[in-house]
Amino acid sequence: MNFYPTKFPFFFRRLFPSLIYDVPNNEQKIYLTFDDGPTPDITNWVLNELEKVQAKATFFCIGNNIEKHPNIVKNLVEKGHQIANHSYNHAKGWGTSATDYIDELIQTEKLLQQFSDTKNLFRPPYGRITRKQIKEVQSLGHKIIMWTIVVGDFSKELDTQKAIDYLTKKTQSGSILVFHDSVKAFPKLQKILPQVLYNLKNRGFEFEVL
Repeated sequence: MNFYPTKFPFFFRRLFPSLIYDVPNNEQKIYLTFDDGPTPDITNWVLNELEKVQAKATFFCIGNNIEKHPNIVKNLVEKGHQIANHSYNHAKGWGTSATDYIDELIQTEKLLQQFSDTKNLFRPPYGRITRKQIKEVQSLGHKIIMWTIVVGDFSKELDTQKAIDYLTKKTQSGSILVFHDSVKAFPKLQKILPQVLYNLKNRGFEFEVL
């Protein structure tokens, strides 16, 4: 059964109130984020779609991909988007020691800093992170960015029209939306993103970086 797109579970927000799930404001600003890149062709396609509506976004990059595709990261920065940390190998927090988890964060942060100020933003892969990992990540001065709505573009079962309708209706000022600029997500992303950008722009939203 397909449960996407969906809002972040309320009970989890109550358990971990120090994590960031939205950015409340009264200015019609929302925050598009893209995980798992940079990916050849796909990330550049995303950039072209964002330019059509003068949107800026935050890209949570995997360190291994940064090393493979530095020119794409450079392009992200030159176009005014924010780059941020998504670990080096897409580490699963629940199955990774705190030491190894932090090592991946630090390794990726060093790569990102070659291109731009990262604002010390970190998103846990899969949204999975332990209490100990949270404490250690935050002790390094990083903000842990979760989301308001995850699109689920990586799911083969996702109904693209229902996803478009859901995002258009449920997005509100301050929402953080998660898309993926990955090979796995692209078949759904290329159908959903252009229409969602158009619909949300028509609703009067502005797209800002975190």
